[in-house]
Amino acid sequence: MPETRQKLTIYDIAQLSGSSPSTVSAVLNGTWKKRRVGEATARKIQKIAAEHGYTTNLQARGLRRAQSGLVGLILPVHDNRFFASMSQSFEAQARERRWCPVIVSTLRNPAEEIRTVETLISYAVDYLFIAGVTDPAALSEICRAAQVPHIYVDLPGKDAPSVVSNNYLGAELLTRKLLELMPQVDDPARAKPYLIGGLETDFASAHRISAFRSTVLELRGSFDEDQIITCGYAPGNAAREVSALSDRIGGLPAGLFINSIRAFEGIVSEFVHLPSEAFEQSVFGCYDYDPFAAFLEFPVHMVRQNSNQLIATAFELVDSGVTDPVLIQVDPELIPPRTVYNGPFSQLG
Repeated sequence: MPETRQKLTIYDIAQLSGSSPSTVSAVLNGTWKKRRVGEATARKIQKIAAEHGYTTNLQARGLRRAQSGLVGLILPVHDNRFFASMSQSFEAQARERRWCPVIVSTLRNPAEEIRTVETLISYAVDYLFIAGVTDPAALSEICRAAQVPHIYVDLPGKDAPSVVSNNYLGAELLTRKLLELMPQVDDPARAKPYLIGGLETDFASAHRISAFRSTVLELRGSFDEDQIITCGYAPGNAAREVSALSDRIGGLPAGLFINSIRAFEGIVSEFVHLPSEAFEQSVFGCYDYDPFAAFLEFPVHMVRQNSNQLIATAFELVDSGVTDPVLIQVDPELIPPRTVYNGPFSQLG
């Protein structure tokens, strides 16, 4: 049986041609002259596309004259309480408007993001919600060329409305709380607060890290860059980093800011091997919320991003016909330890 060949995307062509995905999109949809793309570059891209049998799904723009009744949401992952909650809210809001919701995770893979958007456009989605993607510029080029209205959630875009969490405020509130409660520790290395998780190249994490750095500097008068450990979101990375930090400073720090629920999962997997007394001189905070944290042996202050309000606000912009690249921030909430938050869907069986 012949091997099935995966469909080429503009991301693949960008790599082969040495161009950006947005340049490839402009060439393939015929707007490259307006974008001032050089003719030699355009011919190179067209040649590669032809050699690989690429046919663009942007021809689906002709279907825009008809309403499909579909509305799409692109997420990085499903197994994350924040994105799962966002997905639930999206379905409810879409059905209120008699839209059929289509939700796809792309696993933070740029090529998969492009492939997914092209596929959804080929099915003539009426609207596209884009959340947590790695390359929003490439997706915006595709949507604009296909005349598909779209909106960004949890990250900003330059060409369409955006609704994001106020990450700076949430991180500032959490950092202030940790500094307020941190116990006095004799060892200067352990006496400092530390942040683990995320990447400074990520929009949300960059704002959280900035707030952590500024707040510590304001309230403590000094700050060392080794207090920030950016290891991405993978649980395994966070587990290794908190273990290495504990070895380096001789125990857990007096204050630990964990920069996502995924990183928190990894750190907890490391904590289960520690005796109870290991937590006695430390306070913990997590930028994200999970109700099961209320039952942990040690108290955890958590920042709950209001996923329901993020989606509701995005749909309000859609209903109002807003297409300008406005940026709206939704404030998160600081949840005290031992608290179980009842969300809008908590009564569902």
